[in-house]
Amino acid sequence: MLDSVLIANRGEIARRVLRTARQMGIRAVAVYSDADADLPYVREADEAVHIGSGPNSSQPARSYLDAASIIEAARKTGAAAVHPGYGFLAENADFARQVIAAGLTWVGPDPAAIEQMGDKIRARNLMQRAGVPVSPGSREPLTDAAAAVAEADRIGYPVMVKAAAGGGGIGMGVAAGPADLRAAFETARSRAERFFGSPEILLERYVQRARHVEVQILGLADGRVLALGERDCSVQRRHQKVAEETPSPGVSAALRERMLAAAVRAGEAVGYRGAGTVECLVDTETGSFVFLEMNTRLQVEHPVTELVTGIDLVEQQFLIAAGEPPSFDPGAVTSSGHALELRIYAEDPVRFLPGPGTITQWDEPSGEGIRVDAGYQAGNTVTPFYDPLLAKLCVRADDREQTIERARVAVAAFRVTGPKTNLAFHAELLTSPEFVSGDYDTSLVSRMRPS
Repeated sequence: MLDSVLIANRGEIARRVLRTARQMGIRAVAVYSDADADLPYVREADEAVHIGSGPNSSQPARSYLDAASIIEAARKTGAAAVHPGYGFLAENADFARQVIAAGLTWVGPDPAAIEQMGDKIRARNLMQRAGVPVSPGSREPLTDAAAAVAEADRIGYPVMVKAAAGGGGIGMGVAAGPADLRAAFETARSRAERFFGSPEILLERYVQRARHVEVQILGLADGRVLALGERDCSVQRRHQKVAEETPSPGVSAALRERMLAAAVRAGEAVGYRGAGTVECLVDTETGSFVFLEMNTRLQVEHPVTELVTGIDLVEQQFLIAAGEPPSFDPGAVTSSGHALELRIYAEDPVRFLPGPGTITQWDEPSGEGIRVDAGYQAGNTVTPFYDPLLAKLCVRADDREQTIERARVAVAAFRVTGPKTNLAFHAELLTSPEFVSGDYDTSLVSRMRPS
């Protein structure tokens, strides 16, 4: 088994990985930038290494995206493995290869799988060959607006414009016609090049009323791929998730069975090992689904799956990386109850603009069925350098109605002062008739907050 790990991340997810490492007796090494020196995960690690120096040292490129500094920190501290968390270098195949070349264990899938699934067009084509449903869309990357218009004529409007090498909703846009498409294409291309280093764009048929549903998969060390249920991620602002739940209230038993089977095929097609997520779009009108993308890492919303299955996904990541069998019986996975995750951001609850600042009060809710994965405490400063996620409020109960009621109480008890937060938005969401009914789609937030 692994005896030590460097966590190549920060904040909430670094603290989350650290918790399981401690429970497994694995020595945990943290890395931190100047801006994060006072965060809880730095203090709680067995050892912490400062990365990034000089002007702008807290910028991601000079700290958490600096592969050489991270690998040097692992070498200097004697860490045996590297866990990337999510974001930053988690889906960077070159970084994974550098980790392996340095003689360290990579706690993640094979770099080839990361590379295959990192390019959305390549991934779509591979999934189609594997028998996984895909939406009408680009077969090749697009690099100019004229080609995009010609491709949209073939696919049919409206179309979704995406960065081929991107994620997180960055650069995404919807076009109803050629004029819209040209503007959306230029915006997407500019943002894709800036954030992902590639100007390549893809188009997909846009579904007017859709749910975003993903399947948690786990590729075991013996080669088997398991599906551990689905999560509904349709509550989004700017194409970015803010709340997730399992099981999805919009997925029937028959549809669930088909989606889970397709996700297993997807994992098998790339020889997947470790925790990953197959993201799908469900057409609420037809009840059909198509493959969106595969995230070759641990997802932000993984706790809801843990709450209903009792499986610690980070523990499984460590075991798989070490070539060990899982800590549960793969043939007897069950799901019990309902779980909901609310992402607590330092942002304006109306316009969703970042609102950094120093936290003067931090009171977390607690009690039966409540889990808070937090990256901050009172006295910490939320800086503008990184994603403004403060914590994930996760709630579980026997059914969806009880879960929502428990979440309402927990949100009311969560007190954060100093920076702006979106707690008021979550309080509104949990009383929204559309959300409470379970009959909602990805446009829910835009209807709650019309521009």
